[in-house]
Amino acid sequence: MTEKRYDAGDIEILEGLEAVRVRPGMYIGSTGKTGLHHILWEIVDNAVDEAANGFATEIRVSLNKDGSASVEDNGRGIPTDIHPKMKISGVEVVFTQLHAGGKFDNHNYSYSGGLHGVGASVTNALSEWLKVEVYRGTVYRMEFHSYYDAETKKYHSGKPVAPLTNTRKKTDKKGTYVCFKPDASVFETTRFDFDVVSRHLKEVAFLNKGLKLTLVDERTESPQTVEYCYEGGIRDFVLDINKDKTKLFPTPIYCSGEVDGIKIEFAIQYTDAYTDTIISYVNNIPTPEGGMHEVGFKAGLTKVLNDYARKEKILKEKDENFLGEDFREGITAIVSIKMKNVQFEGQTKTKLGNPEARPATESFTVASLQNFAAERGSGVVMDAIMKKAQGAAKARLAAKNAKELSRSKNAIESINTLGKLASCRGKKPEQNELFIVEGDSAGGSAKQGRDSLFQAILPLRGKPLNVEKKRINQVLENEELRTLISALGTGIAEKFDIEKLKYHKIIILADADQDGAHIRSILLTFFYRYMKPLLAAGHIYIGMPPLYKIFKKDRVEYAYDDKELQAKIELVGRGYQIQRYKGLGEMNPKQLWETTMDPESRSLMRVSVEDGARSEELISTLLGDNIVLRKQYISEHANFNKVDEFIKLKK
Repeated sequence: MTEKRYDAGDIEILEGLEAVRVRPGMYIGSTGKTGLHHILWEIVDNAVDEAANGFATEIRVSLNKDGSASVEDNGRGIPTDIHPKMKISGVEVVFTQLHAGGKFDNHNYSYSGGLHGVGASVTNALSEWLKVEVYRGTVYRMEFHSYYDAETKKYHSGKPVAPLTNTRKKTDKKGTYVCFKPDASVFETTRFDFDVVSRHLKEVAFLNKGLKLTLVDERTESPQTVEYCYEGGIRDFVLDINKDKTKLFPTPIYCSGEVDGIKIEFAIQYTDAYTDTIISYVNNIPTPEGGMHEVGFKAGLTKVLNDYARKEKILKEKDENFLGEDFREGITAIVSIKMKNVQFEGQTKTKLGNPEARPATESFTVASLQNFAAERGSGVVMDAIMKKAQGAAKARLAAKNAKELSRSKNAIESINTLGKLASCRGKKPEQNELFIVEGDSAGGSAKQGRDSLFQAILPLRGKPLNVEKKRINQVLENEELRTLISALGTGIAEKFDIEKLKYHKIIILADADQDGAHIRSILLTFFYRYMKPLLAAGHIYIGMPPLYKIFKKDRVEYAYDDKELQAKIELVGRGYQIQRYKGLGEMNPKQLWETTMDPESRSLMRVSVEDGARSEELISTLLGDNIVLRKQYISEHANFNKVDEFIKLKK
């Protein structure tokens, strides 16, 4: 056999935007629903940056009948003159060159969410076509197309149809209009979700006080329009999150200012809840994993409130200080900062890494809350916070023994003795899986059908505790949840340590019915409230058991929904029989392995938290105390077979 030569000529150079099309996931995360909306956010974010820096007051987003989307702002407009180095217009540079933009030197943009300069160009690369108009006294136009060249057998992404054209048509408008159609050959779906876009624009409006955002859906017979504009900014954001909760005081505490070139604002309100909701942002970008700004805010909050408790003799000289978790019970807070040269930890922009953000945010929080506490009339608010902290501290002390029990080696051994957790033999957490299975019957089948080398089984007896309505000491008194905590090995809440996680895939396996959906919701709420880093790191999955078995003689097929059922019936052919599974317990070990547990054939849905405010709203609605609101939401939205909120993975 002649060995093929490998030399420099075999190294392919991807020029321009071709690299984006070859590896879109590197730039937008995925080619599913999330990635589709990401290319819209890139254009929206450019418009928002104009507003955040004081150059725009309105943004209009349209979802058009032909499948395209358009974004228009009344900012300064993309520069139309010739770039001194590239010798092409500023518009062409922005839409065709990766890592090109006006946001790197802080001269044109003091604060920017689009930090890498790839936003507009990536949207162009992954679109069938893109059109842009710039309004600067006259109307400038440019159009880009993506196409396959049969002669060279190459795909050309986002190529200009012609140079930027000055139409000479005068206009009083200012700003930029961008319209693009996502490429169906790239994305799994090219239909924008109105609700997803609407929620995103609403969040942007909260974070940019006074900015007017309009969303128009032209795809329906009667176009749907929503407008968002909040003069109260993040104060209104907190009120919106707490709208269905019992609030301890009616008006949020709001503070804004600047420290060392960092603009900082926060809004705080307490409710009668037993968990905390702190949602943070930097330059309008959500930071669900927190970071230095959130650490600084928490430290400042704890210091001021402990000092107040000492001053008012709520804490006696011999008493220990309250812990930060005591002061955070029931808090709803939005922390938003704007700064230059933002540094994120990792590629996902989920955790702020700039060390200078911590002291700036902490010192600002301390000074602002001290001023608030000194104001006339603040006593009622401060008293409510102190009473809440006292209750939380008592619950924390009551939970101390339960926490130690849940982390102790003896607890795990006693759990194994009871026969609940069937652990696996593998010693590498990154390869191990834990199936949380509904019911002893299904648990028995799963134990027999699993691969015990890397798969552990934890059966649940009945529905777990709804932690949304309980304090941490009550959570730790619950046998089912205590077993789960011990099995995972991480601890919970303030003591959570993801480095101690024993299973890197945690798979909820429940029946495909209403009870199963309820169990999944309760478990996901537990993970969200007490082990949120597991969700952020992508360790939580939902198993997808089939609904139907279609068989004839030796031919067996499984269908996971009604649409797939018809396809499988045609595949099996005439004379078929159907079995409708009512629950996991109806499957024998072999069937459960083949359909739901075998990594080669199963379907999993990975659960993630992309929108903290939306997650908070859904949990409060579905698992909180407002029964009327819950019934109303379920009647309008419930669809137990819908999986759009998750990423479906074949693993």
